[in-house]
Amino acid sequence: MATASPQRHFVTRLGWLRAAILGANDGLLSTASLMIGVASAAASRNGIVVAGLAGLVAGAMSMAAGEYVSVSSQSDSEAADIARESRELLNDRESELRELTDIYVKRGLDEPLARKVAEQLMTYDALAAHTRDELGISDATAARPVEAALTSAASFAVGAAVPFLTALAAPRDQVAVPIAIVSLISLAVLGAIGAKAGGARMAKAAIRVTFWGAFAMAATAGIGLLVGTRV
Repeated sequence: MATASPQRHFVTRLGWLRAAILGANDGLLSTASLMIGVASAAASRNGIVVAGLAGLVAGAMSMAAGEYVSVSSQSDSEAADIARESRELLNDRESELRELTDIYVKRGLDEPLARKVAEQLMTYDALAAHTRDELGISDATAARPVEAALTSAASFAVGAAVPFLTALAAPRDQVAVPIAIVSLISLAVLGAIGAKAGGARMAKAAIRVTFWGAFAMAATAGIGLLVGTRV
């Protein structure tokens, strides 16, 4: 008899995928917009490159710190809920058994079967059963602050490197246009890759991120032109 092949589920990717896509998009778009704004203010090529490098480093550190603080808060909340659940299992196991039984009844099992399932799961690992089915916390969705911070910082740096390297390779008198073109193409590709990895529609994601990228770059270019004529 042939054995069933394991299925791939996108939910297992949610933690690192969200951080990676957010970081790369932010790094690419914010750094490109910053450099285009500086270029529009009639800055020299060296000034544009320095601005891009500063934006890359500062943005990566900011993303890491922000992601670490945010996910740490989630992790602390999860730990507090698990600790409270552990105490409840020690103090009133019967009530926790009824609570788990009710959960399975609401999912479609009749009460005798639901209680039997709850009893067996609690015999095997009561805390794991309640953590998963009552609190909704699993290995796939658990908060991992360090992983999220490192992923965000690395992905931001990778994204920011695109406009930075484009500026280094572009002609001295034509920096803004190559940055905009390469960055928009990269945003579209990144949006499509993210959608593919998450099981969503690639074209819709690519169009959405490209539109907002173009809007952001146009806005910073306008600010650069305005400030460059008055400062």
